[in-house]
Amino acid sequence: MNELDSEFIKGAIVGGGFGEAQNEYDADIILLNTCAVREMAERKALGKAGLLSQLKEKKPDLVLGICGCVAQQRKEQLFDGLPLLDIVCGTRQIAQLPEMIESVRKTGERQIRVEDLSSEKLDFALTKRNSLIKAFISIMRGCDNYCSYCIVPYVRGRERSRPPQEIIAEIGQLAQKGYKEITLLGQNVNSYGKRLEPECDLVELLERINAIRGIERIRFVTSHPKDISPALIGAIARLEKVCEHIHFPLQSGSDKVLRLMNRGYSLNDYMKLVDALRDAVPSIGLGTDIIVGFPGETEADFAETVEAMRRIEYDSAFIFKYSTREGTDAAKLPDDVPLEKKKERNKILLQLQKQISLRKNRASIGSYVEVLVEGPSKRNPYRMMGRTRQNKIAVFDGGQHLVGKILKMTVADATALTLFCQVAEETLSAPQNKTGQRQSPAYRASP
Repeated sequence: MNELDSEFIKGAIVGGGFGEAQNEYDADIILLNTCAVREMAERKALGKAGLLSQLKEKKPDLVLGICGCVAQQRKEQLFDGLPLLDIVCGTRQIAQLPEMIESVRKTGERQIRVEDLSSEKLDFALTKRNSLIKAFISIMRGCDNYCSYCIVPYVRGRERSRPPQEIIAEIGQLAQKGYKEITLLGQNVNSYGKRLEPECDLVELLERINAIRGIERIRFVTSHPKDISPALIGAIARLEKVCEHIHFPLQSGSDKVLRLMNRGYSLNDYMKLVDALRDAVPSIGLGTDIIVGFPGETEADFAETVEAMRRIEYDSAFIFKYSTREGTDAAKLPDDVPLEKKKERNKILLQLQKQISLRKNRASIGSYVEVLVEGPSKRNPYRMMGRTRQNKIAVFDGGQHLVGKILKMTVADATALTLFCQVAEETLSAPQNKTGQRQSPAYRASP
């Protein structure tokens, strides 16, 4: 979501007549897009802003701004800590950035726009995308859930779903440009459609996107467990372009902690979803988020989370240490788990997930996977990389001519994070036969 917002920001500025600089030292304008979900992300953003302020001391005409969630949360307080800061732009004022920049350049006066979270005027056609084959698509903004630890509803506003015809038109244009994969984004993507007239839910939207010629893969994130319906599970199994992967954060394996988090489900509810997803789509990849050290989390509560992860065996998991976010309900609770205990629990879960991922990935050696080729590997530019339908990273030998192709590959080796593959076929169409079990993502190779 932050990456897409950065693409919006870049598009708004370029659409306003500015060109892209090669690096921050050559730039006339530098904007930081920020996240306030975790304390560490906020610290990094403010630390970077401090370093850029030193650059501005040497280059007074440089326009320096902070955008996104930290801007929306801290507002004019940012000017107190960063006296050389020129712009503070909230989460729903991106379209106003060119005007704000021009005002600073003409008058030298600071600009702040953070007031209105009730509306947003984004020209999605101006989005400056970082990829030519994969695109993020915003289908809704904001959140209505108010999980007790989460700052998002306060800095992003209430849920607002985009009209389906706008989404379909945007994806259709991308398909004509050669894009192969789209990812639908929303803070709670599977509650898409609330208050839309005429009505349209996520399942209907997926069905309509599935019919767009040229688009080969459809993903969606992030899913709240309480809103994963039988109809949505059926759509994942039935629609051939919808990838066999779902990210739905558990956050804790303790019912007590889940209640304190205001998550709206129990571990038993969650386990039923896991069973239903795997019954409908046996090859599905499951991802999650876990928070350790939430206020009141005892050793027994943490042990329940460990056991839940062992039972579920996720393909991937993001593990976070709880940090207080001012303004949330959880901030009223005593942060009573010591930092060293949070670090210890974080390490235990990371190690557990690494073991599970390694075992599952190595079990796929000798099987076929379907990979969309994205480009050179970040660690070894002489090799290529892509992702499987289950969103696993695949690395393999090949050239730039493969970028954008969907290939059948055999898994030759694996680590906890990466599949090392060999190209089996240089062209592969999207699977057409789906009866609850997909054929292309993983099936045993011939001896």
